[in-house]
Amino acid sequence: MKKDRIVTECRLPENKLIRSATPRILTPYTPTKKEECGIFGIFGHEDAAKLSFFGLYALQHRGQESAGIAVSDGRRITTHKSMGLVHEIFNEEILKTLKGYLAIGHVRYSTTGSSLRANAQPFVVFHGDNHYAIGHNGNLVNAVELRRELEGQGAIFRSTMDTEIFMHLLARNLSNGIEEALVETLRRVQGAYSLVMSTQDMLIGVRDPNGFRPLCLGELDGAYVLASETCALDLVEATYIRDLEPGEILIIDEDGLRSIFPFPKRRHSYCIFEFIYFARPDSNIFNQNVYTFRKKLGGLLAKENPRIRADMLMPFPDSGNYACLGFAQATNIPLEMGMIRNHYVGRTFIQPSQAMRDFQVRVKLNPVRGLLKDKNVLLLEDSIIRGTTTRTRINSLRQAGAKEVHMLVSCPPHRFPCPYGIDFSTKGELIASSHTVEEIQNFIGLDSLHYLSIEGLLEAAGADSNDHPFCLACFNGDYPVRFEDSFGKHCFEAGGRRVAADGTACHR
Repeated sequence: MKKDRIVTECRLPENKLIRSATPRILTPYTPTKKEECGIFGIFGHEDAAKLSFFGLYALQHRGQESAGIAVSDGRRITTHKSMGLVHEIFNEEILKTLKGYLAIGHVRYSTTGSSLRANAQPFVVFHGDNHYAIGHNGNLVNAVELRRELEGQGAIFRSTMDTEIFMHLLARNLSNGIEEALVETLRRVQGAYSLVMSTQDMLIGVRDPNGFRPLCLGELDGAYVLASETCALDLVEATYIRDLEPGEILIIDEDGLRSIFPFPKRRHSYCIFEFIYFARPDSNIFNQNVYTFRKKLGGLLAKENPRIRADMLMPFPDSGNYACLGFAQATNIPLEMGMIRNHYVGRTFIQPSQAMRDFQVRVKLNPVRGLLKDKNVLLLEDSIIRGTTTRTRINSLRQAGAKEVHMLVSCPPHRFPCPYGIDFSTKGELIASSHTVEEIQNFIGLDSLHYLSIEGLLEAAGADSNDHPFCLACFNGDYPVRFEDSFGKHCFEAGGRRVAADGTACHR
């Protein structure tokens, strides 16, 4: 079946040209200190579309439902987006049509709004003689209230995602200029947002005041690059400059870089699940290396569980690999790869339906029967969310002949929903919200189950338990930004009752 595609075009005044002079810094940088989606932007490079393609390719792990690129040459704006993976949506011929020096790109998995073509990003709007495109990683937790307000004022929405709300608010303030409009818009929205945005001649990066989601800045042959993770900078051979600061609006145009900090400083709330699961291990986020962090988690699991013994230690590829290395080095238990991964199957966690998750569990991993037979196996996993995936995997180990199966989890139990951009937005989806560790162990079919403590998790990050910059709400329910009771993934969609973040029904 042929995939749906969207191509839009807008002609801009012929006299809008990019200057070839080397960009200059207008505002010096003064340092102070991961559904999920992936965002990428580049300004000042003749191959902006191709570099965005490769940048999104590096960020594919952050979203597998849809992808898109919007490009400007200073006179004409072209956008191409569709459902599917980056390499399925773009080819050489398509990229040749995306001409320009300025581009933004997005890979998506849905956290507000379903997996639909209409919700693919970048989201593109026309206002007056100008064109605006935006890519968003995160969730606006006051989206229900804002959309209700905007619809009451006559606004018409084309999608069911919260990103469109941002653009409606922006349009209402553009008479004061783009910078003032951005500030006024950001004052209205609440929650988690790392954004890349473009006009016909400007690239903008934004990070929310809490800093939930990562966003970094790089440089490539005089061009500037924005990306969710440094692995995208590595692939396009850009040099990392710095992370955007929480609450920063970074504007990149033909005059260089300038930053606006319109908000009072808040305590940072970096999503620690980015480290545990979402980010690629070769990335640096929140000023730390992900690979090193995950190895530390394994060492701390060994420290907290000194009496555990087994014939062999193994991960479920690839989620537990790096914590497994840390545990093996700390205990000298032999590390084996008892499950072989089919690399042509995507990550199950970010697929939109439970039916697809269950199917992919069966085709994604296959046990090495000769290795597992009659062995006491110690598994190391990065997390247990719903429990259904893990249960299927444990059953396959039993069928392969494993005598005992024990499990260590390199984070605490997920007991509370996340409204900030991770697709477990209801308590009903979280097995640990209503079951003890022993009940989870029995449901999954394990001989024993042990989780890392919150203290151990923070120790891996080099953080103090009483004073740290991380959001731990999915573990302890301490939400740094309040959210509406009616907030939920499908609350903007027609068709009756939907489930809100607290597990109750919400209505449209």
